[in-house]
Amino acid sequence: MGAVLAFLRDDFPEVTISKIRFLEAEGLVDPQRTPSGYRKFSAADVERLAYVLRMQRDHYLPLRVIREHLDAIERGEAPPALPAPEARPGPLEEADRELAAASGVVLGVRLGRAELLAAAEAQEGELVEWESYGLVSAGPDGGYDGEALQIARLVAELGRFGLEPRHLRAMKAAADREIALVDQVVAPLRRHRNPQTRAHAEATARELATLSVRLHAAMVQAGLRPRPN
Repeated sequence: MGAVLAFLRDDFPEVTISKIRFLEAEGLVDPQRTPSGYRKFSAADVERLAYVLRMQRDHYLPLRVIREHLDAIERGEAPPALPAPEARPGPLEEADRELAAASGVVLGVRLGRAELLAAAEAQEGELVEWESYGLVSAGPDGGYDGEALQIARLVAELGRFGLEPRHLRAMKAAADREIALVDQVVAPLRRHRNPQTRAHAEATARELATLSVRLHAAMVQAGLRPRPN
């Protein structure tokens, strides 16, 4: 992995091991494994990674479209034509879509207080309590985005099982620690003078958030799975 990273950084200085692992988890590259579990990247694997990174950096293509390109190339066909510049989503938009798919967040939502309460099937007193514990918060304009809506719905659902906001403080604290960890990883990129590098920092933060959501879900499911006696 380290050798692959060193090779790719000549053309992609912002690439990280976490990025390569993310692309592997998404099925964009599938290196062989040694009996001890180490990855063995072939020249074709490295070329494939470079293609993915180039399509993301230069054309802002979403991963599903890049996968279609790679599948076409493997079949010996020409990859689909690149979309017109105005039709391409930016790297942040694509990362947001991937994170939304993992977490269930509704993108592009902006709700007033009454609309949020109706969508979450909650009462004013409940929202006041959620806000007092820092579980839900309004934006500077007083509105609520898709993340706030998803959190409100989940908190309301947990409340139907008897879990009150005070019980969820541990989850909020854990989320804050994960946020601090992601910030630590991307902070050097955010301080970079190159605007493209700073944009890449935000996309990386969202990718890390996606992996964090998946890891959390997997660990909870594993912990709750009945163990054989």
